Amino acid sequence: MALPTRDIVLIADDFALSEGVSAGITRLARAQRITGTSALVTLPRWNTDGAILAELRDVIAIGLHMNLTLGLPLGNMPSLAPEGRLPDVGTLVRRSVLGRLDRDEIAEEIVRQLRLFEAVVGHKPDFIDGHQHVHALPGVRDALIATVLQYYRSEPVRPLIRVPGDDPRALLRRPGARGKAMLLTLLSGGFARALAAAGLPANASFAGVTAFGDSEEEVRHDLEVAALEARGGLHLVMCHPGVPDAELAAHDPVTTRRGAELAVLSRDNPLTDRLRLVVRATPGGMIDWREEGAVSG
Repeated sequence: MALPTRDIVLIADDFALSEGVSAGITRLARAQRITGTSALVTLPRWNTDGAILAELRDVIAIGLHMNLTLGLPLGNMPSLAPEGRLPDVGTLVRRSVLGRLDRDEIAEEIVRQLRLFEAVVGHKPDFIDGHQHVHALPGVRDALIATVLQYYRSEPVRPLIRVPGDDPRALLRRPGARGKAMLLTLLSGGFARALAAAGLPANASFAGVTAFGDSEEEVRHDLEVAALEARGGLHLVMCHPGVPDAELAAHDPVTTRRGAELAVLSRDNPLTDRLRLVVRATPGGMIDWREEGAVSG
């Protein structure tokens, strides 16, 4: 009997968003139920939870969840956050589409977040994605690519960059959240080509955009759909597990769904037999995503 192809990279977003989210993701990591997690470094929780990731690097990939839409930036951003608070995602998208983003200012904030991540974890991120996918927006992506090439210039490998868009044919087959997924694909158009031109590794396909149904049955169904959308190469699926608590509710309206995802992912589920657990070439070193089958330039 042939062994299942372990081609699904399951990434739990939002580590350090709240105590419950960090606790839930940590539980899944130690049980090897996820491939990796991406962390927010701009919220106060990072100061207490960030050190946990240094311990988890032995079992999962650890990434930066770049943030430009929640809370406060790490430094002065007079154009994007003139009053010291980051804009909501709608405002950021409009400014991106209109070409009204200061790329140098964004690049400086990305560097600050990378440096804070490395200062706490002790290593550079294995991969980079964005809270609410802002890293893929026009204007932001250019700053990100230039910053990553400079920041990792002395490293033998480069971080995986999440491409949150997908093949339109796969989107047409998706029964739920189709409009949201199509908009995300439209906004991130050309991102994969830009990453390939820069020689940065990326996932071959993407899934995980849902309507955030609250039941465990809906979570299992969403995971089944995500698994079916894999089309060869690394298929990146995002998820948002966690223990709902008051701290989470203060930051994000998605609460009950996170508990349902945690419950389903803690047991055998539609992704279990295809979950990819990445390997570090050297102890403590970075993951070579090209060896893992990522798309690259």
